[in-house]
Amino acid sequence: MSREELRRDTRRGAPGPGTSRVAPIARGAEPDVVGPRLAEVLHDGAWRDCEVALLPGGKSNLTYRVRSDAGEVVLRRPPLGHVLPTAHDVAREYRVVTALGRTAVPVPRTLHLESADGVLGAPFYVMERVVGHVCRDALPHGYADAPAERARIGGAFVDALAALHAVDPAGVGLGDFGRPAGFMERQLRRWGRQWESTRTAELPVLDRLLADLERTVPAQQAGTIVHGDYRLDNTVLHPTVAGEIVAILDWEMSTLGDPLADLGTLLAYWCAADDDEPLVAARMFPPVTADAGFPGRADIVKRYAARTGFDVAGVAWYQAFAYLKLAVIFQGIAARAAGGAMLGEGFGDEQRRVAPLVEAGRALLA
Repeated sequence: MSREELRRDTRRGAPGPGTSRVAPIARGAEPDVVGPRLAEVLHDGAWRDCEVALLPGGKSNLTYRVRSDAGEVVLRRPPLGHVLPTAHDVAREYRVVTALGRTAVPVPRTLHLESADGVLGAPFYVMERVVGHVCRDALPHGYADAPAERARIGGAFVDALAALHAVDPAGVGLGDFGRPAGFMERQLRRWGRQWESTRTAELPVLDRLLADLERTVPAQQAGTIVHGDYRLDNTVLHPTVAGEIVAILDWEMSTLGDPLADLGTLLAYWCAADDDEPLVAARMFPPVTADAGFPGRADIVKRYAARTGFDVAGVAWYQAFAYLKLAVIFQGIAARAAGGAMLGEGFGDEQRRVAPLVEAGRALLA
């Protein structure tokens, strides 16, 4: 594919340079099933003849692009095979995205929700396809080349999170969406149990990090809608205007809880030019946001505090917790791979990620 073709494809909303291409696989959302159903519920017969492709990158709910002469939409459903009754709740995800559609938070417009009794034999929902750039490894060629443009992207990214945390849950029908009180204490118990169930060897430094976090839990200031996995590649950047977030994606971990948990997650995934060695070693992705113009962590925290009015003096604790959570997630992947439950190659790297993440968390609490 030529560079010009790649630019055209990116403008249509496909992944940009450095991201995976769309996989032409429709298992779990077969076109001959999806097309007629969309024609019925979206009231347009042009959906009957459609193409469906599985979008890459998701490790939980599956995301498909559906394309026809009627346009493009996105379909989300749980993974194939056995699923725990409360896991991968796409109806819950549909509910929060629909509710936020009435706010200043940028989300796709939802179009249809179907239960497990429907045509796919699994629940799914359909939403509009938002055109823009989803960036993990790199920005698209020719996009936000100037430091001032990258600064605007960073600012908009923080502002979108602040807008989410400003939403009154009860005011949008989400007053019962979770239990905000005691949120971080429950999170620590949850991830402590996960660590116990997946440890394949003793790792005293992780035990100490968990104990230190349990001993120093900050007082919770507010209970808001939290995204649960807020990072740059879970947002869609405007296709041509650098500095505008047109959608926040992947709401499957959202609930009501401590808003600073989202800020800590943002900071753990963020890369900055002045990162010290523990944070460099713990990086999840190529350091796109370390390029000139992107704000550093201190600037992010300052901007978030100005937008929300929250006291952010204890934000290092939340970032350390985010590193603990990531370490336990990677330990779980490594444990399943060691037990033969993960197909394919490349899972050996997951075990090697655990120790740097723990060390980054301990450095923040030192």
